[in-house]
Amino acid sequence: MEARRLHAARLFARGESQVAVAKALGVTRVSAHHWYHAWKAHGRAGLKGAGRAGRKPRLDAAQLAEVERALRQGPRAHGFSTDLWTLPRVAAVIEQLTRVRHHPGHVWRLLRRLGWSLQRPTRRARERNERAIETWKTRRGLQLKKTPGAAGPGSSSRTKVASRSSPSSAERGRRGGKRPS
Repeated sequence: MEARRLHAARLFARGESQVAVAKALGVTRVSAHHWYHAWKAHGRAGLKGAGRAGRKPRLDAAQLAEVERALRQGPRAHGFSTDLWTLPRVAAVIEQLTRVRHHPGHVWRLLRRLGWSLQRPTRRARERNERAIETWKTRRGLQLKKTPGAAGPGSSSRTKVASRSSPSSAERGRRGGKRPS
């Protein structure tokens, strides 16, 4: 957007009208009008972008790089008992390295800026035996597997005669357990 405004400043300097600038840059006449008056009052500096919106980050680029190096070393290198980064642990490391305290609930924003994403470990029992599971799948699992078509004709439709999930449409009388009112 700033590049478009600076292009407008070049066009204004060449003597182009506000309408011509609006058409050339694909903006409204009102925008071109505002840009023209800003350019007249302050020159090209009047069309510069306002810069970053919001509060300045509390950690600069060097501090963020230092935090990322520390995170890549892993949690155990910082005295934690497991190899799992949690937000409170990351917040503690950030505070230890930079003396800047972040709430654990907001640490994920810093991690996202660093390109880190949420990773959850898979939950598996310690006693899990992969070889035994594979053996069971190939031997016992195949014995228990049902074969298609073993139960005879069937249909997923509840309105067809061959439907297993509802009484046959050939049956007469009341359905289910409804009582006459």
